Amino acid sequence: MEYDLAIENTPETIPGGTGILLVHPSTGETDRIDTDFLKTDTDHRLVVSTRTTAREVAQKLDYYEVDRDTTDILDTLSVERGYSRRTSESVHYISAPDDTDALVQKVEWFLQNHEGKLRVSFDSITELAYYADEDNAREAVEAILDLLGEYDAVGLFHLAEEVHDADVVAGYRDLFEAVIELSEDGTVTVEF
Repeated sequence: MEYDLAIENTPETIPGGTGILLVHPSTGETDRIDTDFLKTDTDHRLVVSTRTTAREVAQKLDYYEVDRDTTDILDTLSVERGYSRRTSESVHYISAPDDTDALVQKVEWFLQNHEGKLRVSFDSITELAYYADEDNAREAVEAILDLLGEYDAVGLFHLAEEVHDADVVAGYRDLFEAVIELSEDGTVTVEF
């Protein structure tokens, strides 16, 4: 299955199973790239948030006019922080942001239970590594990439470059077949 891309400087389409690494400065404005990825040529989408709560994700999706009726949100933070939670058919929670097994299971559940063109946004690897450590974060990302291949889905994974050691960033660059780099001034460069 081919998926259209609406991100500047990228190919017009990518095959199912593709994971894209979005490397950005920690202060970089990634919302437009993320939402352009999510709202193009998609039947269902999942936003995995290790950085913000479901409420904040929903506000971003509404602002950028991403169809909420076909979007699921996985909030990894609210339970741990004691925030109020409104579980619904499209908003899911895990008990702690370092529970990578539960996170991967929820992604697999989403992919198993939806048909058509499926996209996953993972925001962010950096925050997951903060809670779960670099090795567990890497294992979770690898597991989700395998799931994308199994279910013919595509994914966009955020990584704040300056927070990680250079060898960790290089390892992630090698893991992904596609890398989008967002510079501090908003310039987008890509390697596909």
